[in-house]
Amino acid sequence: MSSSAKALEVWNRRVHYYLGLYFLFFLWLFAATGLMLNHQQWFRDLYQRVERSYQLPIATPAGDTVRAQTRDLMDQLNLKGEIDWPASQPVWHIDFNVSRPNGAAQVRVDLNAKQAYVREFENGRLHAFQIFHTFSGSRFNQPASQRDWIVTSLWVWAMDALAAGLIVMVLGSYYMWWQLKKKHALGFAMLAAGVVGCGVFVAGLL
Repeated sequence: MSSSAKALEVWNRRVHYYLGLYFLFFLWLFAATGLMLNHQQWFRDLYQRVERSYQLPIATPAGDTVRAQTRDLMDQLNLKGEIDWPASQPVWHIDFNVSRPNGAAQVRVDLNAKQAYVREFENGRLHAFQIFHTFSGSRFNQPASQRDWIVTSLWVWAMDALAAGLIVMVLGSYYMWWQLKKKHALGFAMLAAGVVGCGVFVAGLL
C-alpha cells in the first residue's frame, strides 16, 4: 500500500471514530424518540399535558411590524418558542400561536383594551422529549415562513450536521469495507439487500 493510501486510511478511520463519538448521543436521541413515536401506546399513560387559560394586561407593543410587535408581546408575557400567525388578523388585534417541544400557547391580544388572552398548554417531559424527533419550526402549509426562535435554528443546524456526518461516515464505511479484499461478496450482498429493502418501503409508501 502506498504512503498516500495509508494516509487516507488513517484519516478515514479518525474521521469515522470522532464523528461517531460526537454524534453518539444525537443518534441515541433520534432512535429513542423514533421508538416513542412508533409505539405511542407503550407510553400513553406517561404523557401529561396541562392546560390553563389566563388574562393579562399588556403595554402597547413596540415595533413597526407585526413580527416586532409580537416579539415585544412575547417578552411581556414571558413566552418563548416558534411564532405562527393566522392568515388574517382582526382589527386592532394581534393574534398568534407559540410552539416549542414542552408546550404551546394561543394568544389573542386586544390592542384597544390592552389585554392579552392566553390559552397555554404545557407538555410533560416525556411528551416534550418525543417531540424533538419532529420539531423543526417549519410549517408545511407556510413554505415562506421563517424560524423565529434561535433555539430552533440551532437545533435544525445540529440535525443538518448529523445528516451530513452520517453521510460522511457511511461513505467512509464503504471505503473500509472495500479494503477488506476477501469479504467483498458478503458486502455486496448486504448492500443489495439494503437497497432492495429501502426501495420496497419507498415504492410502497409513495
